[in-house]
Amino acid sequence: MTEVILVDTDDRVIGRMEKLAAHQQGHLHRAISIFVFNSCGELLLQKRAAGKYHSAGLWSNTCCSHPAPGEKTLDAARRRLKEEMGISLELQLSHSFIYRAEFENGLTEYELDHVFTGIYSGAPVPDPEEAEDWKFTSLTELNSDIAENPEQYSVWLKIILQDSRFIMNQK
Repeated sequence: MTEVILVDTDDRVIGRMEKLAAHQQGHLHRAISIFVFNSCGELLLQKRAAGKYHSAGLWSNTCCSHPAPGEKTLDAARRRLKEEMGISLELQLSHSFIYRAEFENGLTEYELDHVFTGIYSGAPVPDPEEAEDWKFTSLTELNSDIAENPEQYSVWLKIILQDSRFIMNQK
């Protein structure tokens, strides 16, 4: 049973809960989103596997997940990047934010999301249960495609790309 860390709006731990139950009941919990860029400044996207419990088949940032209870957020980001995409690298915290999104299947993402960035120019080796495809793309091309095809991208990716804190940290 996978558990998530329940937090208040100041990121103080208030408990833990089974991951699916937290999404069914819409409880605020800690999350991580990782954005890996290559040496040309292109973002590594993953296409979420068809078996994911929400946002399946959508393009999203390089990796996203939840720290386990008792696990440091940066450690969780490094662990999940290795597990999902086969990549090990140094990560830097860009910023954190809270978002809430409700999905057609009744699940709710209500997350205090810690956004990490890193540089990697190799080819990832994704876990097929997590990601069914990947590509590097420029932020200009990505934002243009999101404007034309928003339904093909995860909610949190679109939110983060519009956040001025993220944009400023990439300059």
